[in-house]
Amino acid sequence: MNRKTARENAFLLLFESVSKSDETADEIFEKAINLRALETDDFVKKVFFGVCENKKIIDEVMEKCLVGWNKKRLSIVSVALIRLAIYEMMFVDDIPNKVSINEAIELSKKYDDEKAYSLVNGVLNAASDLIEKNEI
Repeated sequence: MNRKTARENAFLLLFESVSKSDETADEIFEKAINLRALETDDFVKKVFFGVCENKKIIDEVMEKCLVGWNKKRLSIVSVALIRLAIYEMMFVDDIPNKVSINEAIELSKKYDDEKAYSLVNGVLNAASDLIEKNEI
């Protein structure tokens, strides 16, 4: 599986984790594999469980970058995509921040409201600046 497909599959799992907050990450992962035959690899597992384990710090970064917005106003898709990209920028060294941002924007265009990608782009660019300046 290529990285783009793996990222999209990780996003789908993260989307489920936002919408099914009563289930554990392990339950969501197992159901996705067994009931939907979601294809996974090491990257999918690393990102999905990494976001789940680091959600508090990721959400703190997101909140700092939501100028004039509140996380509760964001779509579930946008929250999942922003978490995914911030995780990659903070914890995955072999992916440039611009790649994480661009991939999140492309997934936003595919899965979210037609105007959501610009908000995702703004939040992620602000997050990238904070991360690069070590202001987290």
